[in-house]
Amino acid sequence: MSGFLPGTTIELKATIPNAAKDLMDSIFLSGGLVLSQVTKMTGLAPYEVQNWVKRGFLPPPVHKKYDRNQFCRLAMINMLRESMQIDTITQLLSFINGSLSDASDDLVDDSELYNYYVNLTAMMGNHLPDEDEVKTHIHYITESFREPIPGARRRLSLVLEIMIYTHYSAVLRKRADFLVHNLD
Repeated sequence: MSGFLPGTTIELKATIPNAAKDLMDSIFLSGGLVLSQVTKMTGLAPYEVQNWVKRGFLPPPVHKKYDRNQFCRLAMINMLRESMQIDTITQLLSFINGSLSDASDDLVDDSELYNYYVNLTAMMGNHLPDEDEVKTHIHYITESFREPIPGARRRLSLVLEIMIYTHYSAVLRKRADFLVHNLD
């Protein structure tokens, strides 16, 4: 199953485990990305990225370069905003990572969270899962997660559950829009 990496314009074969991680490894092999590269790979306008930095949704770039975690944060925000208001997205990301403009209090880095999410969507496929299936898959993909503090796994699992439901909400909304536009 080929598609786009969530929140980006990057084509990716999503059924490969850790596809997001492997791709990020190669993209960031030589360092960070400049704003024009970030906007090309996310489809975001430069002013959106700069505004999100200004509003504290992610730390500012260092020497005008965005690192892997910043890029993954941008991709997650971009993906989640299809079905969630920006204030709700920042609340969700703050629940797992505290201050969004400071990575020192993160329970999981953004590239790892993003990779978990991509793996989860690949595992789930295109059918609508039930709650038990979602929780089982989340447990499976986060087995190797090491809690930096007690309760971090519970927070991670809850954030991933919300993210996957947001994903399916966007899928259902797009399907409904398609059906409405094709009424006879």
